[in-house]
Amino acid sequence: MISVQTEDFDVEAEYAALRHRASDAGAIVLFTGLVRELYDTESDDLEGSDKTERLFLEHYPGMTEKQVESISQQALKRWPLLGVRIIHRIGELYPGDKIVLVATASRHRQAAFESADFIMDFLKSRAPFWKKQTSLSESRWIESRRSDTDALKRWQE
Repeated sequence: MISVQTEDFDVEAEYAALRHRASDAGAIVLFTGLVRELYDTESDDLEGSDKTERLFLEHYPGMTEKQVESISQQALKRWPLLGVRIIHRIGELYPGDKIVLVATASRHRQAAFESADFIMDFLKSRAPFWKKQTSLSESRWIESRRSDTDALKRWQE
């Protein structure tokens, strides 16, 4: 199940719903992505970075949902999952806000961990979302990080 939405989401309610749907799960993995206060393009050296005032996420309606669903289906084919839940927010967000939820359920933890990681790697690199960061000094579109694209290589068979 996927959602692309402006509204915030309740992590505990999403967990409970997935646990109910995947009642025979031995593992549920949840990842929640948050708006960071500081952004940088490739390194973790954020000295001198501007603080983020807001982040605006755009998407291409219809195309985005289709691609996110495709990513979910790829994970379901690759691992023995009992359930998948993906929520990606769009619109104006602020530091600390939740952007994305990826939740996977399986009978075994390795499948749940790996599939959630797989989904996030593909969301970051293949889903048509665009982020515009506004700080005190500028407003700019955030470019894809090489490390995000490189992360996809480990999933190639």
